[in-house]
Amino acid sequence: MSRARTHIPRVLSIAGTDPSGGAGIQADLKSIAAAGGYGMAVVTALVAQNTRGVRSVHTPPVSFLVEQLDAVSDDVEIDAVKIGMLGGAEVIGAVSSWLDRVRPPIVVLDPVMVATSGDRLLERDAEDALRALCERVDLVTPNVPELALLLRESPARTWPEVRAQAEQLSRTLGVRVLAKGGHLDGPDAVDALVDARIQPPDVAEYSAGRIVTTSTHGTGCSLSSAIAARVARDGDWNTAVAESKRWLLESVRGADALHVGSGNGPVHHFAGLWERGGLRTRPTLDEVREEWWRSIADIRADIDRLPFVRGLGEGTLPRAAFLWYLAQDALYLRDYARLLAEASRRAPSRDEQAFWARSASGALDGELQLHDEWLSGVPGGNVDPAPSTTAYLDHLHASAREGYDVLIAALLPCFWLYQDVGVRLERHSHAAHPYASWLETYADPAFAEATDTALRWVTRAAARADEERRRRMAEAFRASAVHEREFFAAPLREAGPHGVDSRPSLSKSTV
Repeated sequence: MSRARTHIPRVLSIAGTDPSGGAGIQADLKSIAAAGGYGMAVVTALVAQNTRGVRSVHTPPVSFLVEQLDAVSDDVEIDAVKIGMLGGAEVIGAVSSWLDRVRPPIVVLDPVMVATSGDRLLERDAEDALRALCERVDLVTPNVPELALLLRESPARTWPEVRAQAEQLSRTLGVRVLAKGGHLDGPDAVDALVDARIQPPDVAEYSAGRIVTTSTHGTGCSLSSAIAARVARDGDWNTAVAESKRWLLESVRGADALHVGSGNGPVHHFAGLWERGGLRTRPTLDEVREEWWRSIADIRADIDRLPFVRGLGEGTLPRAAFLWYLAQDALYLRDYARLLAEASRRAPSRDEQAFWARSASGALDGELQLHDEWLSGVPGGNVDPAPSTTAYLDHLHASAREGYDVLIAALLPCFWLYQDVGVRLERHSHAAHPYASWLETYADPAFAEATDTALRWVTRAAARADEERRRRMAEAFRASAVHEREFFAAPLREAGPHGVDSRPSLSKSTV
């Protein structure tokens, strides 16, 4: 059996409850979720228990159990079933009949007979019925005492004895057996997946250092549920057991952080997942866009108040200041184009590569052409970079050293702020406006489309990033916005006395 890795297995737990949350269906549902499955639960027994032991068991009518089973299977395609506490022969018979009718593709049986606390959880006259049920399933996962009960033998004392009993049970009942050595003494805990239906038996062992802890409540429930979910997801028993074993070990290692109960505490089913993935939600692309735009509201307001921007829109800006600005922008755009090309080189998808490459070409072939037309033949056109230009480019190069996502976040304001300013200033444009071609360039629908595309790639990268990486992207974005503000402020602050004559106008067709 094999399934695509994108498939989310639907796993049904048939088991008793644990109101303290560490065992039974409560543990099963956590384990299934931790293993990447969708968990469902049918209750066989209501158990009053905690980490110290079982107080009482209430078994609902078997007819109600059957109604639960049928309600699920009539509506949901079940990929795997995990069976835990059944309690008595009548319950076992009802579950066996349901399995015969529904025939789920994977069935894992954790033969709950004796709790970790030592409490007996299966009526003695139901043991034969449970042995018969073992013949209907794909995997049985007994602990050392349960393995002995199923064979009507004394509990094994050594690992070779456990393994021999597992082979005997597998051969006798015709089922895979996961032998678990957790009840034995020694520095290592060894499990083995045994299939003695073939000769010689197929045996895979899994050994790990023993963890000294009292937080072992529900380990059998948790392991068997995780195996059911993983084999339904990936289709390989050996891999499913190995991965589930590693997951359970990290869950046991993290268990002491829970501080649940004063007896045998539960394992921490999500310890590794929380550590690796965190607890913060990830924003949508629109949420990133809105948050980042709000984060530079003060900078945008500052830009609108700048004399350079007001004069540019009204057409009253001295030409010397505008030409000084264009000369600096030409210097900036040469490096900016290289950084766009670098973004293309690093981009993870072909579409992203193509977009950043087109943008690099546009910076050179379009915007630099505009600057060349304005500045050609102008005395003093070859200038050194101003401090504002150098600082901006230094920031972009530093962002490139941090990786693709931080780089494109830093590149974004040159799209977004220019498009925003251009659209709002373009309303002042008219045939006689001295800077009409500049205003029309950044208000052009093609530039707006390019800005939207840049926003899509940047916000997608931010939405997928972890919290720390997304924070760093936002910082690089805001820093670039600050540099844009300084770039707009510089012509009237830094230009000094070297004003130059300009050509009076430039048609849009040159862009």
